[in-house]
Amino acid sequence: MIKQLKKITVQMLAGANIATVIMMLLVGYSDRLYPADHPILSTMGMAFPLFLLVNLAFLFFWLLFKWTRSWIPIGGFLLAYVPISIYMPIHPGNSAGEGDLMVISYNVCSYGGNFKYNQGFEMVRDYLKKNEADIVCLQEDVDSWRRYVKQEYEKFYAYNDTAVIANHSMSFNALGIHTKYPILRRERISYNSSSNGSVAWWLDVKGDTVIVINNHFESCHLDSTDRRQYRQILHGEMPRDSMRNESQLLLVKLAEANAKRCKQIDAVLDYVQQHSQYATIVCGDFNDNPISYSRHAMSQMLTDCYVTTGTGIGLSYNQKAFSFRIDHIFCSEHFTPSLCKIDSKMDASDHNPMLCWLKMGVN
Repeated sequence: MIKQLKKITVQMLAGANIATVIMMLLVGYSDRLYPADHPILSTMGMAFPLFLLVNLAFLFFWLLFKWTRSWIPIGGFLLAYVPISIYMPIHPGNSAGEGDLMVISYNVCSYGGNFKYNQGFEMVRDYLKKNEADIVCLQEDVDSWRRYVKQEYEKFYAYNDTAVIANHSMSFNALGIHTKYPILRRERISYNSSSNGSVAWWLDVKGDTVIVINNHFESCHLDSTDRRQYRQILHGEMPRDSMRNESQLLLVKLAEANAKRCKQIDAVLDYVQQHSQYATIVCGDFNDNPISYSRHAMSQMLTDCYVTTGTGIGLSYNQKAFSFRIDHIFCSEHFTPSLCKIDSKMDASDHNPMLCWLKMGVN
């Protein structure tokens, strides 16, 4: 009787592991779905790390109690190699090369100091001055409570420009570029959004024209109540009925933002395609995780610098329970990425800066 019960238990656990692998694969490849057509299903990429952890737990279980079944989670990891390598690439030996173009993309949260530092702007300013990047792209590059930001940047960057992309009662947002190279012109990439936008700056980089597109794509519009309830759901601190209702509401908000965001991604890709003869860098706050249409669509035309040269998960959004890599840097075939990383020590914003080194003119 005990032997039969043990056999049934093993079979049930094996079935649960196979179901986990199937879900992991479906979620891992959900970035192929177009959000405007499948708004809810296309948001499932956020759950990918959960299924990775569950499958890993199954692997440890089988190795300890029934090693012959360990082929199930191992096979699952092999089948999910592509999304795993996107979510947490491993390139530990990469380093910046001499003469590489250094690019920083950083959402500075309007210099608010991540709600814990009083000198938010000074921290960002000193950080950028210390790193001496060739091109700095800032999102939320606004200073509603002080007016000397541009003047401060001009002390160590020869060329500075900020484009306001939203200025109304509900939102004030801007994208900025601070660079060592002359700005030839800028163009706003047109798409529908009340608080977000994309701006293309044309730079003269040592005699070559380089287009730098800085983006702040559609956010998920989760307010403080939504975030608190999400944390309660994760910690199991909410009644089951309320958890079901709140989960559905959160999913709807995420899906609506996803459906809007894909149109914005398409508009930027159209712009890149129209100017494909120029060296191009696309960066910014995508408000979307690595397993998403946003990242996947962009990677079909451009090189994802972090996936190609980064190491680890690379959490660029640093708020508890919402940690994802939602900031990205892409480049055209005119560049070869040498190194890309997230600086998790710089916490003067709710985002961490992404730093990337590009070798130009080698392809």
